[in-house]
Amino acid sequence: CKLQPKDAAKMPESAWKLLFYTLSWSYGIYLLFFTDYPFFYDPPSVFYDWKKGMDVPTDIAIAYLLQCSFYGHSIYATAYMDTWRKDSVVMLLHHVVTLTLIAFSYAFSWNSLSSMSTSSTGGASIIGSTTSSPTLAASPSVSAGEFWFRLYWFPLKVLYATCYSSLQSVPNIPFYFFFNALLLVLTLMNIYWFLYIVLFVAKVLMGQVHEVNDVREYDVEDSKK
Repeated sequence: CKLQPKDAAKMPESAWKLLFYTLSWSYGIYLLFFTDYPFFYDPPSVFYDWKKGMDVPTDIAIAYLLQCSFYGHSIYATAYMDTWRKDSVVMLLHHVVTLTLIAFSYAFSWNSLSSMSTSSTGGASIIGSTTSSPTLAASPSVSAGEFWFRLYWFPLKVLYATCYSSLQSVPNIPFYFFFNALLLVLTLMNIYWFLYIVLFVAKVLMGQVHEVNDVREYDVEDSKK
C-alpha cells in the first residue's frame, strides 16, 4: 500500500481492532435486535425478575467469552505490542476496569452489560479503527460516532439501567456501588478521549494542522526521549 514506515508499523494494530470490533459489535447487534431480548428499547428490563444465581443464557455467555478474551489480551498488547501513546496508561486502566466489569457481571448475573456495552462502545471503535485510532480522527463521522455511541447511548442505555432502574426492580441488588463506580470511571474515560477530538478540531480550525494526525501520539523527538 506504499505506507510510510510509521503508518505501516501501526497497521497490524488498526487492522486487528477493526476486525475484532466489527465481529463483536455485529454479534452485539444480533443479540439486541434479532433476538427476543428487549434490552435496547427497554433498558429497565435488564433487571426484571433478576435473582441471585440465575443462569446466563448461552448466547450472552458467548458474548462474555469474546469480550473477556479480547480485553485480557488487550492489557498485554497495550503494554508490550501497540504503539505507546500519551493515553496508553489510561487505556491500560480502561482495559482493567472493563475486564473487571465483564468478569464480575458474569459472576453475579448482571448479564446484559456485555451486549449493551458492546453496542454502545463498539460502534465508535469500528468507525475509528478505519482511521488508525478508535478515539481520534478528523472525519466528522468519527467524531459524531464517538459522541453518539459513547457519550449519548452509553449513559442513556447502560448507566440509566444500572444506576436507576436496577434499584427500582431490585432494591437490595448486590454490588450496586461497585458496578456503577466502574461504569462511571469508563464514562469519565470516554469524556477524556472525546476531549482529544475537540483538541484536534480546534487545531484544525486555527490552522495549526494540515493533515490527519493522532494528537495522542508523541512526536519524533518525544519518542526518542
